[in-house]
Amino acid sequence: MKGLVLWITGLPGSGKSTVADGVKRHFPDFFILRMDELRKIVTPKPTYSEDEREMVYRAIVYMAKTLSELNRNVIIDATGNMRRWRELARELIPSFAEIYLKCPIDVCMEREVSRRKTRGAPKGIYKKGRAGWPVPGVQVPYEEPLNPELTIETDKASLEEALSVICEFLSRH
Repeated sequence: MKGLVLWITGLPGSGKSTVADGVKRHFPDFFILRMDELRKIVTPKPTYSEDEREMVYRAIVYMAKTLSELNRNVIIDATGNMRRWRELARELIPSFAEIYLKCPIDVCMEREVSRRKTRGAPKGIYKKGRAGWPVPGVQVPYEEPLNPELTIETDKASLEEALSVICEFLSRH
């Protein structure tokens, strides 16, 4: 397994960063690209406009592609609310898999309010969404993947169960 890129996608609060960290614990050679960290550098005062989202998502796809070409295994930890960005990664990266963390928005909202560790995610994102900010699933669409390699319902599966499914998938690649 060299140069594999996993895009862990789902609504804010679906468990992307927690799952990414768990995969890395099992497979330490994975490098995690976190959109929340990238934004702090590329857009230090984010507006979350469509143009800005296009730029940062294309940048993260480019970074993942480059690392993959260097035979690094990569996890993209990013909502990727528009399908076209995830499809761009699939088109450009030969060894690519999409993992969809499916979770009802009300559960994501509860998690987001109660989480202690944000790993760089903006705090109060759903509250901001209700106030008009462009939050996926609230003010802007979240386009569910059409054919992800894995779909894990994180409101039903424990972290250990989710990681077991992913590890089984990775053992076949």
